[in-house]
Amino acid sequence: MRAATLSVADLDRSIGLYCDWLDYTVEEKGEIDAALAASWGTPNAAGRRFAVLRPSSGYDIFIRLVEGTPHPDFKALTTYGWSAIEVCVQDVLAANERMLESPFEIIGPPKELDGLPAIYPMQVKGPDEEIVYLTQIREDLPEFDLPRAESPIDRLFILVMACSDMKASLAWMAEHLDIAIGRDELVIVYTMLAKAFDLPMEDPHTISTMVHGKDVFLELDQMPEQASVRAGHDGELPPGVAVGTFWVPGFDDIDARNKGHWITPPAIHSSCVYGGKRSGTLRAPDGTLVEVVEA
Repeated sequence: MRAATLSVADLDRSIGLYCDWLDYTVEEKGEIDAALAASWGTPNAAGRRFAVLRPSSGYDIFIRLVEGTPHPDFKALTTYGWSAIEVCVQDVLAANERMLESPFEIIGPPKELDGLPAIYPMQVKGPDEEIVYLTQIREDLPEFDLPRAESPIDRLFILVMACSDMKASLAWMAEHLDIAIGRDELVIVYTMLAKAFDLPMEDPHTISTMVHGKDVFLELDQMPEQASVRAGHDGELPPGVAVGTFWVPGFDDIDARNKGHWITPPAIHSSCVYGGKRSGTLRAPDGTLVEVVEA
């Protein structure tokens, strides 16, 4: 993971929200330049205010907020694309108490995952319909490396992709980013999706994870048939979680794999997100924006 970019209606409000309640600090502020906006295929994002936020632990894994135009038809957890960010915490019960006092809406109180007691998550929704998982890692999993929070609320470590065809998205990610499937087609009770679509709570839903080595950083969800393409404004970033950004080793190989697929050719953009390295953006299935940065 390198960053997640969220589209927000009021940059100052969102900076306050993430700094005051999730302990992030502002690393960088400015306006999106035309070249970066073009690399995302969103020319109307040029000139929009942005802020890059760093977790209190100091890790170089960022949340980037970009001011955009809200869309009245966007509703969290009902459309394809990036649907949620997941942040690790030291104590999810303490995080829950904090969220009860915050402007975030708790949509999933702390609950152990079936068959995975090591993972103890909760979920909240922000004012721009962005979904944030707050997850405590209580034990190591032999097959995967999962982060232990080094501050009460720490860094981003997983992005969640909502898919019209999960198998097709898994195959695309493997082909274009040279990453592997971690856990394939886990069938779970997924109360947030059930609530979003007014489905029976006991209905099964299918998810998968993807890894590089033992690093788990992607969850792909097969969406119900009622899901739809995300509403948005032409030339702007999609609402909610808009862009997922990943470090990639062997950038030349990734570049070669994706000739003809980049929105614009890889280039160096001036932001701490890129660290002076090349980056480029791809459109995954369902139009999901996947930004890759040279490690």
